Amino acid sequence: MTGRIIIADDHPMFREGMARTVRRLLPDAQVQEAGDLATVNALLCEASEVDTLILDLRFPGLTCISQLAELRQQLRRTTLIVVSMVDDPALIEQVMALGADGFIGKNIAPDDIGQALLAIRNGEVLVKFAPSGLLPLDTHTLTTRQQEVLRLIAQGKTNKEIAKALDISPFTVRIHVSSLLRSLNVPSRAAAAVKYSGEF
Repeated sequence: MTGRIIIADDHPMFREGMARTVRRLLPDAQVQEAGDLATVNALLCEASEVDTLILDLRFPGLTCISQLAELRQQLRRTTLIVVSMVDDPALIEQVMALGADGFIGKNIAPDDIGQALLAIRNGEVLVKFAPSGLLPLDTHTLTTRQQEVLRLIAQGKTNKEIAKALDISPFTVRIHVSSLLRSLNVPSRAAAAVKYSGEF
């Protein structure tokens, strides 16, 4: 028995396509689908162990890339495969460093996705993607603190809420926000949030 495979993606068409691919390649697997992190967590609470988690990087509930490390801790014996349209090598490197077993670009051919899936499940550490032409946000120019502030701005938090979340003063948040806008070359918090949404 191949065990349980959870496909966590908020795009129904991609999720359905991936489920079809998995069922074709692994007919004995019990395939489950989730459209947000709450559903994933509910499925993880079920008694039987999860064999493989296929997780979209841009996923409702996944607000911070470091959550991958938490999932890795929680699912020590599960194969964790991240799928995404993102093709920024630095971000992919970060995903792998946080404990993913493999990374598959959504824009490669379906057969290649299937082959990559099988290879990763068989223990190969694999990163397979094709340049999508998407321009990911160049977060390397931002400090870790600025990235945290930007993530909270993208969640619609006020300076006061950001200050509380990061345990710093609202005045310090203001300084981070203004240097952030300069670094990203954007005129407003809203524009920064839009740019941030291109990262994941």
